[in-house]
Amino acid sequence: MADKDEKKDFEQGAGGWKQFIYNPGTGQFMGRTASSWALIFLFYLVFYGFLAGLFSFTMWVMLQMLDDYTPKYRDRVSSPGLMIRPKVGSALEIVFNKSDAKSYEKYVAALDGFLKPYDDLMQAQKNILCHPGVYLTQPESIKEKKACQFNRTMLGDCSGSNNGSFGYNEGKPCVLVKMNRIIGLEAGAGNNPIVNCSIKKEPHLDVQYFGSFDKMYFPYYGKKAHVNYSQPLVAVKLMLSTNDTNKDLMIECKITGANLKNNDDRDRFLGRVAFRVHVTE
Repeated sequence: MADKDEKKDFEQGAGGWKQFIYNPGTGQFMGRTASSWALIFLFYLVFYGFLAGLFSFTMWVMLQMLDDYTPKYRDRVSSPGLMIRPKVGSALEIVFNKSDAKSYEKYVAALDGFLKPYDDLMQAQKNILCHPGVYLTQPESIKEKKACQFNRTMLGDCSGSNNGSFGYNEGKPCVLVKMNRIIGLEAGAGNNPIVNCSIKKEPHLDVQYFGSFDKMYFPYYGKKAHVNYSQPLVAVKLMLSTNDTNKDLMIECKITGANLKNNDDRDRFLGRVAFRVHVTE
């Protein structure tokens, strides 16, 4: 008797579920008629269509406010940082044995590769000769800006022309100092920025400088407008003596200019760069 009651309850429950999914008497599907489902579908279609349209309109308005050539907000980076070449790996260090060519060939290769675009012939083909000491300010109507030549030979003993090993075979390595690009910056505010390198915890470091951050290489107008722009460089030749070998030398280079910062303790690359040099014989 109990089995019959359980069977009856099961059939009634199964029938209830079937009627919930589709009730042939009322024509309802899952408790709603076709017109009710159509209204719900229409509501969500209009609702999400409105949200999509609002998002698209917002993006369109934002894109109309952007300039393809110049970022709208540039106040977060007001002063450029410095970096060196060669930079092999993540560490800012130059470690080699001047008597072993294999120990410094990676630095020589990195310098030579970096300076390829600065070859005099390539610069003459794509850039113009400019007047030193004058900012190359160009009107906004000119979309593709002109760039001044920075010839490799301007780096003198650090150009690789006279000494293909950039002084590493002599234990007097060349290091290139470059300044990060900032759109619209007239570096130096009327005077050429100056790079000065010194050695930490040592009385004196003999250094030779080649190249310059002349005003004619500023302002920079951005990657899209300044297609052929060549960053100016300052080559630093470290005239190390025998007393400087087999030592860890911490060298810091700073840039000085009226509108350039180099003493922010929160950013050790702002206007300066420090690197380690260790030369053995």
